Parts: sequence; C-alpha cells; structure tokens
Amino acid sequence: MTDIVFTRRSGWIPNVIREHGELKLMLGAGADANHSPRTFTFSITEAHLAVIREDLARHLLLWSAVLPLCDAAGTEGRLDEEAAVALLDPILLSAPADVDALFQRVRWDKGRLIAHGADIGLLESGQVCAAMRAATETSDGKRAQEYHAYRRRAERGVVLGPLDAAILKYTGQYLHGATVPKRIPDAVDTTLLPQVMRVIATAEQACAGMRIGRDPRRGKRATDKRAWDRMATTVDAAVRRAHPELADDAVRTVSFLMCSEAVDRSRSMPLEDDEETAGDRAEFGGSTRKRILTFTDDKGVEKKWLPDSPRTATGEFWEFVGDRSAADNEVFTIEDEERGEGIQLHFYADSIARVTTVHEGGGGGSEPEYQVEYSLVDGIDGYRTLVSTFVRGGCAALGPHGSWMADAADLERARRRRDAE
Repeated sequence: MTDIVFTRRSGWIPNVIREHGELKLMLGAGADANHSPRTFTFSITEAHLAVIREDLARHLLLWSAVLPLCDAAGTEGRLDEEAAVALLDPILLSAPADVDALFQRVRWDKGRLIAHGADIGLLESGQVCAAMRAATETSDGKRAQEYHAYRRRAERGVVLGPLDAAILKYTGQYLHGATVPKRIPDAVDTTLLPQVMRVIATAEQACAGMRIGRDPRRGKRATDKRAWDRMATTVDAAVRRAHPELADDAVRTVSFLMCSEAVDRSRSMPLEDDEETAGDRAEFGGSTRKRILTFTDDKGVEKKWLPDSPRTATGEFWEFVGDRSAADNEVFTIEDEERGEGIQLHFYADSIARVTTVHEGGGGGSEPEYQVEYSLVDGIDGYRTLVSTFVRGGCAALGPHGSWMADAADLERARRRRDAE
C-alpha cells in the first residue's frame, strides 16, 4: 500500500510517500521504450522528510542531483539507489559550504534549478545554496530554455546584440535554431520591432520574384535545393550589405524565413502551376495537344495522359514522378507512340535520352530502327525545360536545349568532365 506523505503544488517536484511502512522519495523522470514516463523511488528517513518539508531550496537541489541518476537508468534500467541515498545527507543535512563543494563533484541538472528561479550567476560561480534563495515552487521552463540557448551560442563563440536577439525572437528561432521560422511580431519588444521590420523588408525586396519550386525526383513535397540555395545566398548578401552589424545567426534566420515561406507558397499550388508559368499552361496543356502520352517508370508502372485530361501533360507527368520516384526507381519515360518518339530521364545520373523511330518494323520480320541521343541535364530546372519542350514540340524541339551525343560513351566522358570541374 502506498500513501502520499508530502507533496508540493508543482506536481513534478519529487513527492514523499510511505510504501509498506517505509518512507521513500518518488520522482518521475525520463521515459520507457513506449515513451511513457518512468517513476523512481528510493528510501529516506524522517530527518530527510523534515528538511524536504521546510526547505524548498534543499528539496530542489536534491531533485537536481538525482535526475542524472534517473537519466543513467535509461528506458528500462534500475535506478542506482545506493548512489541516490548517498546524496541525501550531504544535500539535506550538511552546511551550505559542504553542499557547494558536493556540487563541484557530482553531476546535476542546472536547467532544473534555473527553471525554478535560481540565480544563474551564483550557480555558475559554484554558490548553489546562495543561488537558491530566490527559488520558487512554480517552474518557468522558458527561462531554462533561454539559458541553454545562450550556452549553445557561447560554445560557438556567438554573442547576440539586442537587434540580433529581436530578429531571432521574431522568427521563433531564439530558443531553438532548428525550428521552422515564422513571423511572431508580438515576441519582439515594441521599441525594437521597427528595426526588425526594416531588416525583413530588405530581405523581401532582395528575393522579390524568386521562387523555390518542388523537386518531384525526391517526392511530391521535396524542395528544389538549388533554388533554395540561390534564394538564401541572395537574401544573405542583401541583408549583410544593408545591415553589416548583424550576427550570422540573425542573418541566417532571415534567409531561412524567406526560403521557408517560398516553399510554402509552392506547396500550396497544384503541381502544374508549380512547374509552369501561367502563360505556358495553355500552350503545354491538354486542349492543344491532340496525341496520347504514356508515362512509365523503372518498375514497369504505366500511366496514360489523354488529350481531354483536365490537367496539363507536364503537371500529370511530374505528379507521376513525385508518386513513384525512389532510390531504386530513378528512370522515367515519356512516350508519344503515334509520333514514334520519346524521352527517358535518368535522375540518378542527371542525364536524358531522346529516342526517335527512324524505321518502323514491318513485314518480313524487319525490326524497328531507333535513333538514340543523350545529353546531360542541369538539375530539376533543366528537366522541367526538357519535359515541357518535348510535350510541346517532340524530339525535334529539344535540339537547342542540350548537347546531344549519339554515343553513350561520349556521355560518360562528358559526365566525368562535369564532375571533375
């Protein structure tokens, strides 16, 4: 039978329980293999309970020192109860100087104490007991997050000015640099917000008209990395030129914001709008093309595009690629059977082949004769141009859009030269 003997208002601070007549400290920490919270207990005495009841600071210090032992237990290991019990007298019953000395020797969770109001300067100088004079039962997790963010930057040698910090808060990346940025003007001090908005305006003007499309070769929602890099480079240069006092972290978060928003705009559009300009849609689209196209992948899956389809042929093809492309499926074909020609895209090698029927097979068992030519392709933008051009005008229209080679060996030599540059 378990009875709760003592608890504080904050449910996370360890409780004292009586289990089968024995006093124990009970705390939740970590998680098991199923991500459920783990609970640990170890024995204490009435003398320890008396201090825990009366001295919040000592209670919190004990919690801070026991948490690393819980972390060491992992998802299914046992708490080192001997090590936990060995902390009781030195933390709860010793003089402040001895407690300070102990915290120089053992592992402890500094963030836990900071969240409960500990003086950061005193903590870092080794005066843990004095630091806890301002301790509170309520926890402020954001205070601990800000401290850890500051420490991570300090380890990289980064010092933020007030405007740098304001920009990071505006994008929501002040605490967590890996967070997808967004616009949070309410997070910025009103006196700094106009300066932040001037920096954002500089970035917006620099990338006006630029876009980041999708790269269906890597899935339906994958981003065109080269377009991302172009926009990030453009924004970085403009912001650094106009605001040279900004730290690198602040500049990066602004370019990250611009690129992320561009990607969101692209993903919100149908794939044919993402791949083609509005002026091209009618020219490439279904109503003007009278012949059927067949799309296939390297796994033998086939899809037909019909002239009366409500979607453009290029949009339908890239949708097919986005659905089917994978590490073991990187060759896609578009064939115009009526015209006797097609193109084969080799995503693994950044190359393309155009295939034209020179002679149809016929009577007497004669085999059809094909002309095959190869060209290297410059990224997804190059593929988009080639696919759209083929859909519009067939193999003949592809001539100006590549350096076509009849020999696959010539293509391989050209690829090696390109890779060596």
